[in-house]
Amino acid sequence: MSFAPGVLPAVLTTALSAALLGGPTVPGAATAPYDGQPLHGTALFSVKAANNAAAQAFTVDGPRVSRVSVYLRSGAATGSVTAQIRRDKADARSALASRTVTLASLGGPGGGWLEFPLDAEVTPGATYYLHLQATTAEKGPIAWYGTTAAVPGSLTAWNYDKAYWGGWHAAASRPAFHVNPTGAERCGESDQCYVPDSVLAGRTAGLLAQGTAVEAVAPAFSVGAGYVEGSNVLRLPSGRWRYLPPGATSSVVVPAEDPGALAQIAESRRWLAAGRVPGAGPAQRAVMERALLSMRALLRPNGAFAAAWSSAWQYSWPRDGAFAALAFAATGHDEEAYRVLRYDAATQRPDGTWEARTKLDGSGPPDARPWQLDGNGWVPWATWHWYRAAPPADRDARLRTLYPMVRAAADHAAGSLGPDGLPPASPDYWELGTDAPNIGTAAPLLSGLNAAADLAARLGLGQDADRWSAAARRLAHGIDTAFAPRGYPRTPDGRHGRDSAAAFMAPPFNAAPVGLRAALDSTYAALLLPNGGLSPGNDPDHGWGSYAWTASTSFFALAWAHLGEPAKADRVLDWVLSKRNGLDELPETVNGSGRPSSVAPLGWTDALVVLTALALQGEPLPAPPLR
Repeated sequence: MSFAPGVLPAVLTTALSAALLGGPTVPGAATAPYDGQPLHGTALFSVKAANNAAAQAFTVDGPRVSRVSVYLRSGAATGSVTAQIRRDKADARSALASRTVTLASLGGPGGGWLEFPLDAEVTPGATYYLHLQATTAEKGPIAWYGTTAAVPGSLTAWNYDKAYWGGWHAAASRPAFHVNPTGAERCGESDQCYVPDSVLAGRTAGLLAQGTAVEAVAPAFSVGAGYVEGSNVLRLPSGRWRYLPPGATSSVVVPAEDPGALAQIAESRRWLAAGRVPGAGPAQRAVMERALLSMRALLRPNGAFAAAWSSAWQYSWPRDGAFAALAFAATGHDEEAYRVLRYDAATQRPDGTWEARTKLDGSGPPDARPWQLDGNGWVPWATWHWYRAAPPADRDARLRTLYPMVRAAADHAAGSLGPDGLPPASPDYWELGTDAPNIGTAAPLLSGLNAAADLAARLGLGQDADRWSAAARRLAHGIDTAFAPRGYPRTPDGRHGRDSAAAFMAPPFNAAPVGLRAALDSTYAALLLPNGGLSPGNDPDHGWGSYAWTASTSFFALAWAHLGEPAKADRVLDWVLSKRNGLDELPETVNGSGRPSSVAPLGWTDALVVLTALALQGEPLPAPPLR
């Protein structure tokens, strides 16, 4: 409902012309209190002072007005909006109560239901006026929205337009308002509160979940809301709670302290307490807690791990799942980590590879997107890390269940290496093809081969271990020869620019080779954007624009945390965490204005920040050894 230049005056003229045809409704015609009208499809009245204002007559059946709300749309970023309860619409001295809010405090241009807490003693059944007027030095319109349709039982609305009407004029249209709104009339329940336009850069803002079902929180319904601590229960601006009950597929709004919601909160907190929540201080721990809960929500009962909860992201990528499995394992959530790996085993293709992504029911890929070889590195790498963290009593037996998957993946990876020791060209985590081997595939395969070799040795399978160790040495030599001299660019020839995947050469992926620190510094500098985050790369054949990607940026926080450079890691982690949205969720991207955009939460970024926080608090993860 953003205003195009010149549109609002025409809309207002149309609405006001309707008033001339229909005439005002006589207040005495109302037989019941007229204290609300929810329809808001049309911009009705400009309310910009000093030449414009509007008022709606109303009655109530109680002795006090404690809150009013109006549906407002502002194209201005600064200024203020004042709501008053008046006895006489035209006389400011008759005001019984007044409340002013600034547009800056609302987040600037936007629209939705705007609530004004105030306190006025009134006489039941008497007619009063909800008066609205805004002030701003900007040219952007500020309008009270409502409907031009007939509203039975309504009272007269009044438009003050000094230039057009010469003063106050009765209108047939009816603005959207509530007096003493309750229940679903409160903003954020069935309709949005005032939402800054900047918030709408995101597709999703949060998650409600109950183990078998997930519901995304729309950005428009995140404003003024917040999670109840340690849960996926949402506290609404009204104070009531929204949650997804067991067995339900859509959320419900309940009173605060509802027993069903409390039971879900208690279960979430028990799950968190069964593992570890990293973080430097309470504030950072709260962010990591949210990241873990969001990863748990994205994990399906069958082990599929959704990248995010929006249609184009509601698939399971082996890469994203691998990072989630590692984060679960490293924080003491063994069952969740193992569930992801079991899903990988179930969805592996006969040749040992994986589709780029699968439907969440495991039935196969959603489209013909080319498969990606890097999964053959990520899955064995995650399996190795899971094994290290798993309870010793039965981890060997559980590893043997996964071992056919590891063997098939490692054999395919080893067999893919060419005479130069490098894998063939394949789409990498950019999900874009290259005409030459790329570091985003080569580095994960090196980690995966080393991981597979070590797992084989732990199970006493020496021939497998030797075979994959030899392949890993060939690959390491190929990377050192082809990529290292240019600082680990996207492709050996350097024609495709720098790549944030250079960080995959550091722990906890691989033992850092000589010269990697300088390469990471130069890559970071090359990819740094004005908004403070990183582009995934600077390939001249593909532009990422002004958007920073939180996962690519987090690669460097994770790498530097594991390379013993905490100051650099802290700086990058602080930037990523500063881009949380209003629900403290981490987005996939950050736009050129520094605002969260795309989907939130993104499970991959959640896993990366959790792993980084662990390393920074003195619990770094090792890289699979090069045997």
